[in-house]
Amino acid sequence: MARPPRRSISAAMLQPLLLALRQIPDPAFRRPLFFGALGALAGLSGLAWLSAWGLGAVAGGEGWLATTAATAGVVLVAVAAWWLFIPLLLAVAGLFLDGVAEAVERRHYPALPPPQGASTAVQAWGAAVMAAKLVGLTLVLLPLSLLLPVVGVVLLWAVAAIFLGDGLFEGVALRRMERVSADALRRQRRLAIWSLGGVLALLAAVPLANLLVPVLGTAAMTHLLHRRD
Repeated sequence: MARPPRRSISAAMLQPLLLALRQIPDPAFRRPLFFGALGALAGLSGLAWLSAWGLGAVAGGEGWLATTAATAGVVLVAVAAWWLFIPLLLAVAGLFLDGVAEAVERRHYPALPPPQGASTAVQAWGAAVMAAKLVGLTLVLLPLSLLLPVVGVVLLWAVAAIFLGDGLFEGVALRRMERVSADALRRQRRLAIWSLGGVLALLAAVPLANLLVPVLGTAAMTHLLHRRD
């Protein structure tokens, strides 16, 4: 009796992801991809500059304490940049992801009526809030990833999976329905949403491939939203 649900969850995760991958060359996907990457790189450059300035002040002296502080700071900045890239990417790309969902619906669900839900501004605000929460939790968990690498990395991945899944699904759902209905549907499909979020979180750890996460995730979640149970 347990096998059919497992197959259903697997299909609910893999089919939307494969459909999204096939549509990556769509011109509508290029704008959020470009601006998301540009904004995230600008944000990380600012973070690196602030970190270098702070480390220069801390390690300005001499001796083992200054050297240790500088070394630990460099490691922490490198790890932080790795994990903070995706929320920065999402925050910027959130301004342009409505076009991705529209392109998916135009190609695969042409019979749908025009969306009557939240505006682009509301969706962008939701993406920014999600990114801010993800940044906060990531910064809290980063020291643990240095002290207990395996446990820390697993927790960082789990947090990213949940936030990516819930945030991206909420973004596409709010285009079509009120928040109460969107939240109810998100709870109903939570396993598929979190599973897909887990795959996206793994992809987010791969350089260059992580640039695809907001676009790929939005497209996949749009398919997940319109699937028939």
